[in-house]
Parts: sequence; C-alpha cells; structure tokens
Amino acid sequence: MPESLYLSALIPVYNEEENLAALGEEVSAALAALGKPYEVILVDDGSKDRSWPLIQELVKKHKGFRGVRLGRNAGQTAAMAAGIQHARGELIVCLDADRQNDARDVPKLIAKLDEGYDVVSGWRKDRRDRFLDRKLPSMIANGLIASITGVRLHDYGCTLKLYKAQYLKPLRLYGEMHRFVPAFAGFLGARIAEVPVNHRPRTAGVSKYGIARTFKVLLDLMTVKFMDSYLGKPIYLFGGGGVLMGLLGVACGLLTLYNKFHLGIFVKDQPLFQVSIFCLLIGFQMVLLGLLAEILVRVYYDLKDMRPYFVRETAGFQP
Repeated sequence: MPESLYLSALIPVYNEEENLAALGEEVSAALAALGKPYEVILVDDGSKDRSWPLIQELVKKHKGFRGVRLGRNAGQTAAMAAGIQHARGELIVCLDADRQNDARDVPKLIAKLDEGYDVVSGWRKDRRDRFLDRKLPSMIANGLIASITGVRLHDYGCTLKLYKAQYLKPLRLYGEMHRFVPAFAGFLGARIAEVPVNHRPRTAGVSKYGIARTFKVLLDLMTVKFMDSYLGKPIYLFGGGGVLMGLLGVACGLLTLYNKFHLGIFVKDQPLFQVSIFCLLIGFQMVLLGLLAEILVRVYYDLKDMRPYFVRETAGFQP
C-alpha cells in the first residue's frame, strides 16, 4: 500500500531553470513546517531548457519531491491534470514555478479549509504585474467567469489554490480549463472560500503562459457553461432554440399569408417567405441535434460508469 499523505503540492514547470533551485528550497521549508507528510510533484511541461535535469536534482535533494515529465509542451492545464493523476494527498495545493506565489501562504489556506470549506482560492489582492497586458485582461476574465458560472471569486487566474482531493480526482481537464477548476468544484457542491495571498514580482525568467490564451479562455467558458447547465439535458438548449426558431418561422409564414390575401402582395415579392422556410428548417435541425445530444450523453455516462451527481459523504453505511 502506498504511504498515506496529507498534502500534495502540484507545480507545473515550463522553461523555469532560473527559478527551480530557489523554488525547491522555499517549498520544502514551507511544507516541512506543517509537520505532516507531504509530496511535491513538479510537472515538466515539455521544457526546452535545463528544467528537467534540475527537477531530477531536486528529487534527489529534497524528501518528498517527485518529477513528472511530459513528452511535449501541452499547456498548463495538461500539466496540472498530469499532476492531479499522480497526486496521493488528501489535500492538493497548486502553485506556480515562477515563485510569484508564496509557499508560506499554504498554511493560511489550510487553516481556512479547516473552517469547513472544500476549496480555498488565493486572491492576489496586491498583484505585482503590469496593468495593461496582465491585470486588465485578468479583471475582465474574472468578471465574465464569475457572472457566467455563478461561482464568485475575485481571482480565478491565481494558481495558488487548495482543494480536497475528492473534488479534483474526478475531473477531466482540457484546453485552458485549469482556471475553471473552482467552478467545476462548485458545480459538485463544494464549499468555496477565498483568502488574500502574497504575490511577488517575477525576479527571473519571463512569463511562459501569456495573454494569447485569453481568447482560448473565452471559448472554454462556453464549454464550462454548457457542462454546468445543459450537459445532463442538452435537449433543453438545442430543442428550446429549435422551438423558438420554428415559432419564428410560423409567424413569418402567417404574416406572408396576411400580406397575400389582405394587402395583395404576391408571395414571390415577400422576403418573409424565404425567412419562414429558413427558420423552420433550422428549428427542425436543432430539435434533431438536441435528440442526438441526449443519446450521446446517455452513452457517455453509461460507458464511463458515471453518475450525474456527486456524493459528498455518507452516514450509517458499513465500510
């Protein structure tokens, strides 16, 4: 049986050779102070510098350090997913490798979690980044994510977050969805808190996950909304849209007939007739798409032996 661990720290690494030595010392000291068994999983996201050899050195030097190397640069979300798969702790905390997150804030997050929460998110209240290309896009994204998902956080982009492992293990992360993990946990019923954390300016290297991913985040946000509201009942989205298009088509058709018989306007002279046919066809196709999506959802749940619910805890059952 593998050793039972209290905490797993996940750190995605991409071309961070300048920061790894200091990062190892800082994280090791901060987590050792907890006095509980822990592990640190450094995931090399296809780095092209000396990050992997340095990770191997950290594994030899520090107790509890482990390394995972991806075959190519797959992105921060994929690196976090790989780390989650290998994590064995009851709690999982995520940090950046650039040392802008302060590992000494981890006990603060754990203390908040012990108050009865399932997820504690860091809030870079005094963020040490440039405003135009870092803070402003982040503020806009945070507002959109909070309003669409209904999970209100000031700072979705802060990597420093603490989770109970039971809320991370079932997730399958793709695209740029690592920033939506608190929202996914909220969909499962997790109790979420947010605490201000220290944020330091980058002292070495340059940012590897930049502003270009903002557009991907907007697209992924559509997927997140669909998964929250319509994954179990896609017919409500597609069928509802189809019915509305069908009603619009019928209305245009009736108006065409009214113009023909009461105003004497020939059908061939009315664009509403083409609009009516177009709306009816689109509406019919959307209803069929909704039915197909219903079938696919049922196949999805059956093949993966999944359930459209999450059990937080039980009482009175035999182990």
